[in-house]
Amino acid sequence: MNLTIFGLLASLLYLGSAGIQLYSLKHSPIDKKKPVIVLGMIAVLAHGIFSFNAIFTLTGINLGIFEMASVVALAISAIVVFSSLHRPVVNLVIAIFPLAVLTIVGTLLNESTYTPRQDLTSGIGLHVVLSVLSYGLLAIAALQAILLSFGDYELRHKKMTTLRYLPPLQTMESLLFELLWAGLVFLSLSILSGFVFFEQMSRGLIHHTSITLIAWVVFSILLWGRYRMGWRGATASRWTLSGFALLLVGYFGSKLVMEIFLAQ
Repeated sequence: MNLTIFGLLASLLYLGSAGIQLYSLKHSPIDKKKPVIVLGMIAVLAHGIFSFNAIFTLTGINLGIFEMASVVALAISAIVVFSSLHRPVVNLVIAIFPLAVLTIVGTLLNESTYTPRQDLTSGIGLHVVLSVLSYGLLAIAALQAILLSFGDYELRHKKMTTLRYLPPLQTMESLLFELLWAGLVFLSLSILSGFVFFEQMSRGLIHHTSITLIAWVVFSILLWGRYRMGWRGATASRWTLSGFALLLVGYFGSKLVMEIFLAQ
């Protein structure tokens, strides 16, 4: 199956969907949510076919850095699209979809040094799925935290540059903590499955697991602080972004060093 065709199709649809939503925000009083979501759904489908065939190759399962970045972007895009059906989060496509396009282009253009694996078990596959879901949910939470910070700043300084395009701050904050709870559950399952199914850890996995555990602690402290001390606004945003930054360093940082710099 030709990866390029599905990659280009998904990219064009993502950019078209994001472009329509951006135009609607700036120039059109008419709600363009329906075409944005429809194009987004088709883009996610094409992206799914693209990622499936990029990972499951004739020579084995390819878990290279660009391929996995594409899968994470796919999960994030899918969550945003389907959440938009009943949540006021459709504006997130303006930021999320171009990033998904970058991962697709990176996968198509990159000549990976990663050697596809043929010895991966179903347990490790489950671990990968749980990891991708947790990264997707927590990535959207991080983006939500950024938007919440902008909105909170503008509200305190009586500006409306960004705030007028955002849902009510209370709605955004509620959504942020819902995403954090769901993301923490999947992250916990991902960590647990890693300990169960990986009998021997390589250097990259040790670094990845250690930093991921620290991120888990950060998110747990944030949710405890929300429950016990009422943390919100800028405090919640800082903790969310700190935890997500650790996740990025833990997975993609370790993978970048092992795969590209050390060629392992």
